[in-house]
Amino acid sequence: MGIPVVTVGSTGDDLVGGLERLHGPVSVVRRCGELAELLAACQTGLARAAVVAEGSEELTASLVDRLSAVGVAVVALTDSPEEAARLQGIGVTAEVSGVEAAALAVLIADAVAQLGGAGQRHAASAFADHSAAFRAQPRTQDPTQERTPEAYADAGDLAHVGAAPPGAGQIIAVWGPAGSPGRTLVAANIAGELAAAGKSVVLVDADSYGASVAAMLGLLDEAAGLAQACRLADQGLLDGAALLRIAAPVATRAGSFRVLTGITRADRWTELRAAALSLVYGRAREIAEVTVIDAGFCLEADEELSFDSMAPRRNAATLRSLELADTVYAVGSADPVGVPRLVRGLAELHAAVPQATPHVVLNKVRAAAVGRSPERQLRDAWARYGPTAPLEAFLPADPAACDAALLAGSLLLECAPDSDLRRAIANLVCAPVQRNRRSSVLSSTAKRRANG
Repeated sequence: MGIPVVTVGSTGDDLVGGLERLHGPVSVVRRCGELAELLAACQTGLARAAVVAEGSEELTASLVDRLSAVGVAVVALTDSPEEAARLQGIGVTAEVSGVEAAALAVLIADAVAQLGGAGQRHAASAFADHSAAFRAQPRTQDPTQERTPEAYADAGDLAHVGAAPPGAGQIIAVWGPAGSPGRTLVAANIAGELAAAGKSVVLVDADSYGASVAAMLGLLDEAAGLAQACRLADQGLLDGAALLRIAAPVATRAGSFRVLTGITRADRWTELRAAALSLVYGRAREIAEVTVIDAGFCLEADEELSFDSMAPRRNAATLRSLELADTVYAVGSADPVGVPRLVRGLAELHAAVPQATPHVVLNKVRAAAVGRSPERQLRDAWARYGPTAPLEAFLPADPAACDAALLAGSLLLECAPDSDLRRAIANLVCAPVQRNRRSSVLSSTAKRRANG
């Protein structure tokens, strides 16, 4: 099977002619004058590989991801070791400009084979592709990304958290449907509890509609740390040290963690490209034992209606976060509106990210909203709706503690360390042996009766 190739830059007749004289599967079908022309040619399905002989500095992770989505592998020629390292970091095969035609043909064939073997990684969440529905994609791990034993302590056991790839941290995504079910509250306090347990933690605000982690933690941030990290990642310039500089430190009396704050306006969502986010999360795995993501609510793929089938997705940040997460917590409000909304949301989550196996958490559990014995009432209602995912945890309503924490710009472990809500969140991730404990809601009710 032939491999049609398009080129950009002054590759020289010797190189192009050399490929032609090989009479092998690799053949040059078009020479482009600039990168934009090459991109347009690739989107028509003309080629399966692109050779960038000049202008490789214009290549970004998003552009490479865009070409990969249409099945085009990228090979760049450069004599700079630094540029070669940058290109390899964003998924480009790099080689010196004086490479022989035969060697270049082998590189092209290998790059195409590797792209075909890996599939169009996460293409559904990255761009609006009319021909592709959402589908499960295998998680890939770069074997060169390893942490030394001296770098971090043993991660220990976390409840509900799946095994991470060797030498990499784990990713927890907190998601929930529309309606303010408490995603940010749960995500921020999970990060705080894990930090208090001695873990190195990065909290990421990936909500592209209403980022609020900075406000909740009292951070005066207008720089949008996640957008900064994505810009560097897109250029192939993000390393662990750079990510640590961008992530804002948050110290509590029990531990500290770092925060990548969200975008300051919803119209900045285009700065959170899926390919760049993948690289950011990869770096976060290197510098932290646990990365906690506050994900947005929306899973819609309305951009499929766009005339530009390669337009970036409005909800790419949420979808990519859920695709790459080792553990997904689905949070819903425990009331007559929130429960059916969560049921519908779980169906949408399964359709959008089939590989996700969410752990369902009902938040704001209170007798006033669902009647006496609230946990039993909620379990009965959940069984009637018939969702496949079982209820795994209940977080009691504690508006006084939440208001105090929000007013102080801190976490529950500081403002209300003895509250039932704080204990329930801590038990969610830090105490698997207490999974069968008595109901947090019922225990608080019994405690009040005993005190009364």
